[in-house]
Amino acid sequence: MRKLLLAVALMGCTGMAFAADTPTPAPAQPAIATLTGKVLEVKDVDSYTYLRLQTKDGELWAAVNKSVVKVGENVTVYDPAMMVNFESKTLKKTFDRIVFGTLPALNAPPAPAATAPATSTDMAAMHASMAKNAATGVDVAKIKVAKAKGPDARSVAEVATQGAALKGKSVAVHGQVVKFTPEVMGKNWVHLRDGSGSAADGSNDILVTTKDETKIGDVVLAKGTVQTDKNFGSGYAYKVLVEDAKLSK
Repeated sequence: MRKLLLAVALMGCTGMAFAADTPTPAPAQPAIATLTGKVLEVKDVDSYTYLRLQTKDGELWAAVNKSVVKVGENVTVYDPAMMVNFESKTLKKTFDRIVFGTLPALNAPPAPAATAPATSTDMAAMHASMAKNAATGVDVAKIKVAKAKGPDARSVAEVATQGAALKGKSVAVHGQVVKFTPEVMGKNWVHLRDGSGSAADGSNDILVTTKDETKIGDVVLAKGTVQTDKNFGSGYAYKVLVEDAKLSK
């Protein structure tokens, strides 16, 4: 289990920071489709809400868009991305592990007069902005990649939302590499986006495992097999992914 947790901890996403909170340098964790848990504690700061959740794999903190959440509720965090050793200057607390994500608009608090209420779309755009990787110049909000051609061609959103129907089938996905972690559990882990889908439900990003090399910013064609409900433990679960893909440009 120690080896598995170490391996999973290496599957990557770029670091994100909220307003006055700045992450300390630390290995990034993987993005997963959703994270569900029971709310044990709520802390509101500025435009964000911190939640201590009881998940099926133990307690975990999450930071989401400002939301009306009560202790005892069950919530689902969408488009989560985990970080380790995150320092919240606002709360004066360092989290060993914390997930950043969004809650649906139905949890949004009443907006002040002359201020539009927050929506999942608004938060998705904010997350896209924060996810811009300064080192690579990849801005996920501006990604627009043409769909592949052929009978197996699928967009990122189609794979993400049609996992049950596509399970065990071959697909060809054309997208831009936004995350890449090599040589974890004998594979390279690649996250692709093509501009389709929504951050609110996680349909804008698909995980691809491969033996091939690539790098963040590359536009690649991934041909592999769709699998569903892959659970690596400790809350790291993927509803849909493309396994054993061959990459080409």
